[in-house]
Amino acid sequence: MKRLWDISPPVDAGSPVFPGDTPFDLRWGWTLGPGCPVNVGVVTTSPHVGAHADAPLHYDADGAAIGALDLAPFLGPCRVIHAIGCGPLVEWQHLAHASDQLPTRVLVRTYAVTPSAFDDALAGYSPDTVERLADAGVQLIGIDTASIDPAASKTLDSHQVIRRRGLRVLENLVLDQVPEGDYELIALPLKWMTADASPVRAVLREL
Repeated sequence: MKRLWDISPPVDAGSPVFPGDTPFDLRWGWTLGPGCPVNVGVVTTSPHVGAHADAPLHYDADGAAIGALDLAPFLGPCRVIHAIGCGPLVEWQHLAHASDQLPTRVLVRTYAVTPSAFDDALAGYSPDTVERLADAGVQLIGIDTASIDPAASKTLDSHQVIRRRGLRVLENLVLDQVPEGDYELIALPLKWMTADASPVRAVLREL
């Protein structure tokens, strides 16, 4: 059997969220007992908690919601590239060593160990790096931080590049145990027809 790497963080009430965003919360709408045969939870959360896919609607007022997106970019060959300790931005120089014959999906590891709290100093992609990946035919980029832009950014320059170039994005991945190399990515968003993002259960499968 081919090995699987689960690259999704656990999601519970203690999961890190972007400052000001809605944390995960689950309460019980129904509980097992006399007259009730099941437990049924009621979940309140931002769709950006845990591993998730952004929709164009997240960064473009006229962009598509997550449920309208083609699933093809979220499933197929991908490359994991290590840029551990790269600083505030993933520059092309951090990826160049693994940039030959790129598949259409690229995931970048920036942490040696994924932090358990929100990281104000998280690494994002530089806009130039996103442009060069798009020029190489990449259709989806992912990262092990909460955003492809620095946490303090108000212009979201890398998000604007993926808007203009039509790329898809995955954030909050956990790549701590994943060696550099090529894999099959499976990270399908939910069919939420009006949402700006969706949780994914992101996994890698050896080729």
